[in-house]
Amino acid sequence: MSITKSVFGTMPDGSEVLKYKIQNAKGCFAEFITYGATWLSAFMYDKNNTLQDVLLGFDDMEGHINRSDYQGQCVGRYANRIAGGKFTVNGTEYQVDCNEDGVKSLHSNGEFAHANWSAEEIGDNSVDFSFVSPDGTYGFPGTLTAKCRYTLTDDNQVVIEYSAVSDKATIINFTNHAYFNLAGCNSGDVLGHILWIDADAFTPTTPDSIPTGEIRSVEGTPYDFRETKAIGKDIKADYDQLTAARGYDHNFCLNAGEHDKITVYEPTSGRTMSVWTDQPGVQLYTGNFLDGTRAGKSGCPMIQHAGFCLETQVYPDAPNHDNFPQCTYQAGEEYKAKTIYKFGIKE
Repeated sequence: MSITKSVFGTMPDGSEVLKYKIQNAKGCFAEFITYGATWLSAFMYDKNNTLQDVLLGFDDMEGHINRSDYQGQCVGRYANRIAGGKFTVNGTEYQVDCNEDGVKSLHSNGEFAHANWSAEEIGDNSVDFSFVSPDGTYGFPGTLTAKCRYTLTDDNQVVIEYSAVSDKATIINFTNHAYFNLAGCNSGDVLGHILWIDADAFTPTTPDSIPTGEIRSVEGTPYDFRETKAIGKDIKADYDQLTAARGYDHNFCLNAGEHDKITVYEPTSGRTMSVWTDQPGVQLYTGNFLDGTRAGKSGCPMIQHAGFCLETQVYPDAPNHDNFPQCTYQAGEEYKAKTIYKFGIKE
């Protein structure tokens, strides 16, 4: 194992953005940058021993700053959406900035995703990224000290561990917004990827992507991935939830247990990915609003469904739904979360 550090680019204020490359004994490697604590790349072998990057994203800072839809970024302090930007903690109602359509908060205005984090190498295969969000930023209570640790193992696991502590009671929910394409980052759409999700239910939304509060069974719906099927099999079905979102952009309520909760297989390359998490939900997003007008790595356009996201998380808008798993942390109480993406090959 080895870690190589280099300068990736500069922020608008001139500060350096650093890149950390972690390479394992098999020759696979993953790269991470301090901007947004972003998971920049994941170079994995296919069944023909070809090494390719399986993450969508950008080759330079101009792309990350001007063309990004959160590709690979660490998002928090509350990932996903909050209706009206309002929530209550310990009897006090807070109003945070609404950065999506002026009516809801998305990824907490991108504060953590657009910040230049500090970084520290840990051993020969991990990097700790850290950032402090001042009390009252975008209206959120408490000075929040956060850490995101990335680890690459010799068996091609990318482990993401989050921790955070606030000096006031607040809500905390982090995730990574990586866009995957196991055929390679410039290999067309992901509709042929074979997906399994261990979830008996999902959370339907209003047309503006806010959960209604219902926890709906996947039985008999296009959201049933309990038997493996292609992502594209039902994506065009005449079903109100799919129509409004132009594809999958919903939280799945993961079944309990210590097993892997998600598996993905891409038949052409033979690459596989499984996901283990201690979080109660995962947002499946299938790049519905990518339209080919934004260039990604190597200048290739990111077309609709060019990648899929598996954002492990607490459910969207959880603070406003008592029947959802909650994420309020008292002053000094530590938040911790862990997700493992395991890459492999199926011959």
